Amino acid sequence: MWGIVPAAGKGSRIQPLAFSKELLPVGSAAEGEVRRPRAVSDFLIERLALAGVRRICMVISAEKSDILEHYGGSAWNASVCYAVQPKPAGLCDALFRAAPVIHPDDPVLVGLPDTIWFPPRGLALLPPEKFSFLLFPVAEPRFFDSVECDGEGRVERIRVKDADAASRWIWGAFRMPGSVFHALHDLWLQRGGIDEYLGTLVNAWIERGGEAWAVAAGESYYDVGTMEGYIETMRTLSADKQSAAVEGAAPQ
Repeated sequence: MWGIVPAAGKGSRIQPLAFSKELLPVGSAAEGEVRRPRAVSDFLIERLALAGVRRICMVISAEKSDILEHYGGSAWNASVCYAVQPKPAGLCDALFRAAPVIHPDDPVLVGLPDTIWFPPRGLALLPPEKFSFLLFPVAEPRFFDSVECDGEGRVERIRVKDADAASRWIWGAFRMPGSVFHALHDLWLQRGGIDEYLGTLVNAWIERGGEAWAVAAGESYYDVGTMEGYIETMRTLSADKQSAAVEGAAPQ
């Protein structure tokens, strides 16, 4: 099972920093009797590992060697490899940089490394045989990708940063078979790579008869990629929640 971590963005919403935004310190983890700061991306990698991921492809830019130095070749007992996005070109372009290592039979899990969400084992709630999103309720869906579903949980439309979004449920992570990952890649190429956001590509996928499903099992979602979001996260996450997220372990 593969996890893809798109970490190539410039992080312009929270700059200037002296390091990659994915390494922002949030909370702490135990290393024996010592507690040390956690990078925000540690939370996603931990959640991927809790869902059974044992191979991770981190997509970085050439300037983000600090991420490679931080994780090296493994984290949470998962092997880590790296793909390079030469220039910022959106989430879809970043995700499909991992295509060479994904076999059609491999399950694929994806999350965003500048977010923290609960419950930590949420990805395990997604059906393994379907293209499915883990949804979270937010107060301001216009800042995210809002997901509209029918009564059975089938995704009907994703509204990308839409001020008129009717649903307050946004996607925070997703899962799909490797065959669907490659089919989406093919569709993206057929469309000339015009889709910067995943939501517009998924809408095109659905219009062509593809299916996507949603599981509204998320409890809370924090975007640490903005200064306001970082401050809110540090203020809101209680010591108890941080301990639950860490589960007493540092990355291995």
